[in-house]
Amino acid sequence: MTSTNRMHIGEVTVLSTVALTPALDELVPSYEKSGNRLMIIYNTIGELKKRIDNGDTADVIILSRQILNKLEAQRKLISGSIVNIGISYVAVGIRAGARLPDISTQEKLKETLLAAKSISYADPAKGGASGVYFAGVLDRLGISDQMKAKTVLVPNAQAGELVAGGQVEIGVAQACEIAVVPGTRVVGPLPGDLNSRMIFSAGMGSNCRIPRAAESLIEFMASPVAAAVLKSKGMDPV
Repeated sequence: MTSTNRMHIGEVTVLSTVALTPALDELVPSYEKSGNRLMIIYNTIGELKKRIDNGDTADVIILSRQILNKLEAQRKLISGSIVNIGISYVAVGIRAGARLPDISTQEKLKETLLAAKSISYADPAKGGASGVYFAGVLDRLGISDQMKAKTVLVPNAQAGELVAGGQVEIGVAQACEIAVVPGTRVVGPLPGDLNSRMIFSAGMGSNCRIPRAAESLIEFMASPVAAAVLKSKGMDPV
């Protein structure tokens, strides 16, 4: 091994949204063949943003593009290091084999939600992007109060698991979070202008200790190999 190659090797610390958990779980072994090791902390976008605001950082940070742009403006990311890696949307999920609900229009979605015996989505207070967004959707539909009694809030990405286990009838989360749970089915995105398209991106923390290794991880996450895995986990490559 040359001295140049040894400069790439190290432990790359990563702060990542839970939405990327399924893809990263599969991609980590492939990336670590480079000799680098990954130490990943997963949490909701909101909670990770709070941690970073309070001084936490990592070599690589994987969040929504919107949040990374703000961090770059605050000089908490290395300028110009942000790379888009995947696209997802807030989706409705049901148990595999259940009757497919009609969510084709805002009115049909409203009827489906009111008729459901139970639903689950990420607790907005925990900062999960899909939960914050969907709470706003319920407000826009004018049914927030009607839904409270039959709603099970989860810390982050467990809505799909509750659907698969039969604990709730409908789960709302990022499509990629639902698609990877065995026993679930993604019905589709929220209709019309309720649809929420989120770009996930990666950038280098401003205090990155091993920039060349961090760059190699970001390049890997934007590679065709990673794109295929992202697609298999319910996320569209950029």
